[in-house]
Amino acid sequence: MATSGVFKGQIVDVVAGRIFRGTLIVSDGRIESVKEDASVTGPYIMPGLIDAHIHIESSMLTPSAFARMAVVHGTVGTVSDPHEIANVLGLEGVRFMIRNGKQTPFKFNFGAPSCVPATGFETAGTSLGPDEIEELLQEKDIRYLSEMMNFPGVVFGDPEVHAKLELAKKYDKPVDGHAPGLTGEWLEKYAMAGISTDHECTTVEEALDKIKLGMHILIREGSAARNFDNLLPILGTHPEMVMFCSDDKHPDDLVTGHMNLLIKRAMAAGYPAMDAIRACTLNPVNHYKLDGGLLQVKDPADFITVDNLNDFNVLSTYIDGVEYAADGKSFLKLVESERPNHFTAGSILPEDITVHVLPGKLKVIEAFDGELVTGTLLVEPRIINGKVESNVENDILKIVVINRYKPSSPAIGFIHGFGLKRGALASTVAHDSHNLICVGTTDEEMCKAINLLVESKGGIAVSNGDKKQLLPLPIAGIMTDADGKDVAVSYESINRFSHELGSSLRAPFMTLSFMALLVIPELKLSDRGLFDGKLFSFTSLFQI
Repeated sequence: MATSGVFKGQIVDVVAGRIFRGTLIVSDGRIESVKEDASVTGPYIMPGLIDAHIHIESSMLTPSAFARMAVVHGTVGTVSDPHEIANVLGLEGVRFMIRNGKQTPFKFNFGAPSCVPATGFETAGTSLGPDEIEELLQEKDIRYLSEMMNFPGVVFGDPEVHAKLELAKKYDKPVDGHAPGLTGEWLEKYAMAGISTDHECTTVEEALDKIKLGMHILIREGSAARNFDNLLPILGTHPEMVMFCSDDKHPDDLVTGHMNLLIKRAMAAGYPAMDAIRACTLNPVNHYKLDGGLLQVKDPADFITVDNLNDFNVLSTYIDGVEYAADGKSFLKLVESERPNHFTAGSILPEDITVHVLPGKLKVIEAFDGELVTGTLLVEPRIINGKVESNVENDILKIVVINRYKPSSPAIGFIHGFGLKRGALASTVAHDSHNLICVGTTDEEMCKAINLLVESKGGIAVSNGDKKQLLPLPIAGIMTDADGKDVAVSYESINRFSHELGSSLRAPFMTLSFMALLVIPELKLSDRGLFDGKLFSFTSLFQI
């Protein structure tokens, strides 16, 4: 394939901060020269786009299948935290991601997962201690220490946490943060430990507090968590401290667009084009010391052409001087993958998820559309024959988490916000340990959805009466190597089915996947029980 050529247009120089008409000469996959020429016409030519923080696994696609879709939108690389598959398969899961990613020219930049498991209050498939982290950080394919979610461990001096942070310093690799709502003295200790980014901010005030301490803010707009509009003002005040990221991107959203949409939205809101483009190019390249090109002489020829800075339609995408997408079509081939997994959970019966009434009010998780944070409600339980049942009329539904790695009794809670009127949803995409999670209107429907996933060894499922839908995820129970567009169609169908059952959430399965994520307050459910994220401890289902 050609790795050389001459390209004419309006060149976006993100390093010098200027746009000029000129000619770009590529030789052997690198930029040979950039020449200014006022007579030139043509599209805008700019560096390829980078997602500054994403879990590829959340697209439910392998890295190679993800790349095949993302290049169409001008994305040439990602800063990818593989802690989802690491929670299932450990070091072998991380190495699977690297191997699969190398089957494509797309530039994945993987991190060493810092928190596997995310907490000591849940069961993962394995654990990564300091020895495993050092093994990863020594590898050239590992570019950074992934998000440090255990902020109590940082603040209160947990030896294992600080050993991992010291290893990142030893190998001169940046450390990503994860500190939702952290303020004051605790935030100062967190930042001073060497943690240099955060993608969990929800307000400008929170972001500015972190910027004052030298932390870079990754403005997130994913399939579930959407903070872009709230945080965009900091692009105007501190553009050099801002990067754009998706964090989690489901396949149906990836069909529509990626980082290109965030740049377009920022410019439409009145922010300078250069600042918006730098948030997906210069800033992540500099912060993470990436190999991605910035249209400078001797850089890799990673660039895109765009029609104009209003519509921002990506015309073509080049990586190392080779065109891999044009006119909305990807030239990357579908790669057949190995299928590692870890799943031993067995089928269940309705009596396995019975809740007997106890004194007091029922403690209920309150889920919010488009948010990872949850609230806590105290309600009168609906009691039938001495058992607490879902209260569909008031949207108080039973939720269950089942350990997928070894035989255990289900953990049971209740949740408000899903809006289901019938049926049940179940998934083995359940951050971060990826145990089996299910929400439903009756115990019988929940068991049907759960047992569909037991039979398939992972995936997402919907059940209602005689109707059922299943999207199998044979790789670690969280990914498939199927074509991304086909997966998007299947996901859209199963999402539509869940809406027909009454759910008002934009992305019910994405929201469900975060209801076991204990490091995001306030109330969550792990395979070991109901968890208070503010107190960082288990809590009772009933409160007197």
